[in-house]
Amino acid sequence: MLKSSKNIIILFSVLFLTLVAIQIYFLYKTYKIKERQNYDFIIKTIENYQDNLKQKFGLREDSVQENFVLFRAGKLSEQEFRKNIEKLNQKSISEYSKLIDSIFTPYHFDVATRYDINNAISVNDKRYLFTKPITVYETYNKVKKPGKIEEGLWETSSSTVDTDINNGKPVLSAFKTRTSHYYEIKNIQSIVFKDLWILVLCCILLLASVLWLFVLTIRNLISQQKQVEVLHTVVDNIAHEFKTPVATLKIAAKALKKDWNQENLPLIERQINRLESLMLQLHDSENYENIPTSHDDWNHYIEDLKFAYPQTQFTIQNTTPKSLPFSKTDTETLVKNICENSAKYGSSLIDIEISAMQNNLKLKISDNGNGISKKEQQHIFEKFYRIQSNNIHNTKGLGLGLFLVKNIVEKYNGKIELQSEMSRGTTFNIILPYEN
Repeated sequence: MLKSSKNIIILFSVLFLTLVAIQIYFLYKTYKIKERQNYDFIIKTIENYQDNLKQKFGLREDSVQENFVLFRAGKLSEQEFRKNIEKLNQKSISEYSKLIDSIFTPYHFDVATRYDINNAISVNDKRYLFTKPITVYETYNKVKKPGKIEEGLWETSSSTVDTDINNGKPVLSAFKTRTSHYYEIKNIQSIVFKDLWILVLCCILLLASVLWLFVLTIRNLISQQKQVEVLHTVVDNIAHEFKTPVATLKIAAKALKKDWNQENLPLIERQINRLESLMLQLHDSENYENIPTSHDDWNHYIEDLKFAYPQTQFTIQNTTPKSLPFSKTDTETLVKNICENSAKYGSSLIDIEISAMQNNLKLKISDNGNGISKKEQQHIFEKFYRIQSNNIHNTKGLGLGLFLVKNIVEKYNGKIELQSEMSRGTTFNIILPYEN
């Protein structure tokens, strides 16, 4: 399930990033359309004033052509020609700027324009009069990053009489001129975003909603996974905890069939009580009241083990007080799980030392079994891990015993240490802190 969740998260991340990219592309295209619409508007508006502008400020092409003719005839140098055109520009710049501002201020547009002659060629002899652009007119607000450029090509001609050049006969002068008209809306971004802010907000809300729904879905999925894991853990724990008392009861029942012995009755009663305690935890875990561990309970645990594993010798040193604030079910699980593992894996002698000093319960369990290799020591507390012998499991079990021991130790904020050498046995040291 974890792998499935990771795949879902990766897939969603890819799809979400794709959706974000599509939204950004969509907004970018919309921005460009709005930008183009605004530039088309100012160009169309300026074109409505174009004839008036040229006539009012002396900017008609004829006036420029007149300078071309003089320049072509050699009566003006290029420097003088440029200077004359510059004078036309300076003459018009102030009033032209005011006019542009008066037209577009009501629309909150900050507009800058410039009209350049890029080059001019004499049709008569195919000679370029100049190739460096000349500004004919512009606004005070200079064009730096034009948002729109309109290219133009216009041709003019005139007839002049020059006795020195052509014996008094008329001379036809024609010119082809390439022009560029530059437009820039200085506040284009604020204007466009003013129109698009609702769309941008909707896109952000859409993406945020998709992300929020996904987060909720993942949270629910993780919550369900945790519930499934808890359910598996509960089932595993119950299976393991029920196994020991059931096995003990089977042995006791067989013993009673052979020979009636009243000494077995307390053993049977303890196993039944343990089963009943486990059932109460399962059905009413919230209201279940933990029974503290008494001094005699430790001895009873060992008696049950002696009965279940008669081939193994158990010794106990118990110096605990009358009662300790640990769940009886937990302490029984601690002792029996460790001792049963030792007995199953060939120990003939198991020694248990139990004491309580300075608000710490100390439990030491030692055996003379085969020991645990260094390689396996780091894994024995893992869930479902079982010690292997020649890669074959020789004893029955679920691999939960020591996993449950570790969980109980962690439940009480305690510590567990393992000491083991091959062929020399194993020792478990457990310390559980408690308050009076």
